[in-house]
Amino acid sequence: MNAYAEQAGSSSVVQRGATVSRQTESILREMVLNGTLAPGERLNEVTIADRLGVSRGPLREAIQKLAGEGLLQLESHRGAFVRKYEPREIIETYEMRIALELYAVRLVIERASDDDLEALGILLAESSAAAEEARAGGGTPAPGPYVAELDFHQRMVSLSENSAIVAASLEVNHRLFLALTHTERSQVRRQHSSSEHQEVLVAVRRRDTATATALLEDHLEISMQNTLAVLGLDPLEYPQAHGPAVHGSKNVLKTEV
Repeated sequence: MNAYAEQAGSSSVVQRGATVSRQTESILREMVLNGTLAPGERLNEVTIADRLGVSRGPLREAIQKLAGEGLLQLESHRGAFVRKYEPREIIETYEMRIALELYAVRLVIERASDDDLEALGILLAESSAAAEEARAGGGTPAPGPYVAELDFHQRMVSLSENSAIVAASLEVNHRLFLALTHTERSQVRRQHSSSEHQEVLVAVRRRDTATATALLEDHLEISMQNTLAVLGLDPLEYPQAHGPAVHGSKNVLKTEV
């Protein structure tokens, strides 16, 4: 097995009998997501095609597909690069997320039924129990930033019954997933995150708009600061990453999104 295959996984050489383009796309996506191809790295088409055992045609199709997904960035006369997100892009994405979720939670309080919120509470309890079970068994959740805790946010947004907000929220969360693909997650922050979700849900179930939005804003602002810290950036160097509720906060912990 070649070096790329060893790093990307056992199924990282295109096999006969299946669609070459689809296999190439799948393998290339895995190479980006698992760090075989690092953020900012230029793709050497000749080398990759040779090591995957495919022609450059299917590889170029895969590159175009992944560029459309936001995993790769195409630069004229330079080629394809693994997408690398700058601090300003991450901050702006978080600001969009905060704006969307704060308005969504207002709609949820107005529109969601008690049964809907009960189901959301069950989802949160199940994800917390699964994390606790993993801790008790000495295991850890799967690596990567897109985890069960994020499902709580998206499920809550879906209860707003506003399809435009739901679609925009999915896109924002996808961008954050891509930006944080190669980061590690902290067990400590995971516990804090679950507790904060519980507090938000309690306020939502009481139909307490002021408290729910304040708690959610704090949660998301701290998450933004933690994200910068996880990426090796000092949040204090980016004043725009500090909302009024958390400016100067000492609660920065390596985080989930």
